[in-house]
Amino acid sequence: MYGEESLYQDALNILLPEAYSAAVQEEKIKPVDQPKVDVESLEKGKNWVLVAEVTVEPEVELGEYKNLEVTPHPTRVLVADIEAELEKRRQQQAELVLKEDEPAKKGDTVIIDFEGKIDGDPFEGGKAENHSLELGSNSFIPGFEDQLIGHKADDEVAVKVTFPDDYQAEELRGKEAIFDVTIHEVKEKQLPELDDDFAKDIDEEVDTLEELKAKIKDELKEKKVAEAKAAIQDEAIDLAVENAKIGEIPEAMLEDDIHRQIDQYLAGMQQQGINAETYYKLTGTTEADLHKQFEKDAEKRVKTNLVLEAIVASEDVDVTDDDIDAEIKKLADQYNMEPDAVRSALSNDMLKHDIAIRKVVDEIADSAKQTREKKTTEKEKK
Repeated sequence: MYGEESLYQDALNILLPEAYSAAVQEEKIKPVDQPKVDVESLEKGKNWVLVAEVTVEPEVELGEYKNLEVTPHPTRVLVADIEAELEKRRQQQAELVLKEDEPAKKGDTVIIDFEGKIDGDPFEGGKAENHSLELGSNSFIPGFEDQLIGHKADDEVAVKVTFPDDYQAEELRGKEAIFDVTIHEVKEKQLPELDDDFAKDIDEEVDTLEELKAKIKDELKEKKVAEAKAAIQDEAIDLAVENAKIGEIPEAMLEDDIHRQIDQYLAGMQQQGINAETYYKLTGTTEADLHKQFEKDAEKRVKTNLVLEAIVASEDVDVTDDDIDAEIKKLADQYNMEPDAVRSALSNDMLKHDIAIRKVVDEIADSAKQTREKKTTEKEKK
């Protein structure tokens, strides 16, 4: 029923994965794609000879990655920062009060009906009834909101606008349109007084406005410190990558990174109840568009990962059992899972890898010096 060659092929299919894996370990290489395997000989009674051609990671020669000079990132909280946050929370507590026979001004909210026409013909998406619009919010086409300022309830206004060249709907870009607008109501914001009652209303943990200010200061400080740390990390790692010499990046590595980014992005959408098909339909895009989106920074991401991996190897980063236990607990809390479920889903090697990378990132950032002169942009010069 079977010729001898057929049985040899079956045997080869069984033996090849293990033999290839052993060869990879012996040669100490890191393949980044499936191998191309050629059979040189399958002689009876002799060792079989196979040749595998495989794309490997490029070599990385590390440059300086410690004590790098980065741009200063101040974390001081100014009085103006606290006042701005207070005003933001005050605006959030504002009530809309109906204005009787008074013209609308910037900051007011109008309730309107509108219908847009181009060359006298209505267009899709250009009509709405009882729409609430805050004047000055810039949520409509440029120029639309400004033309309603100074008008009262029951006024009918012809608003003339030109769609921006980068407008979302391509068929409307650069087109001139006239909107017939009817104003039903004009409402203005009524802001609460900045006093102890306001403080207690928005935060039950404080009793006075001064306590609220102190709490806001602490929150802003924490936020600024976190933002500064992230910015220093990004800048220092970028410099470490610039200082390294990296061989040519194989196309397979770039494609692998892009598809991993796409998978992660769509998984995030799925968590919000939007599957891939629905996402593409809602956004009017395709997988090719998403591929192009993540293609832009793929080389940077791959190079960064290669450099961090090389630093982990050169530093011989130690990851303890306590580190792994802490990571499992953190992930369990983050994803509302049982620690045992996290442990079963992730191998120790995966956890050790992620922890080691993070330790290296922290080391690079912690050793960085905030002494680099900030580059002045052309806009700031003006």
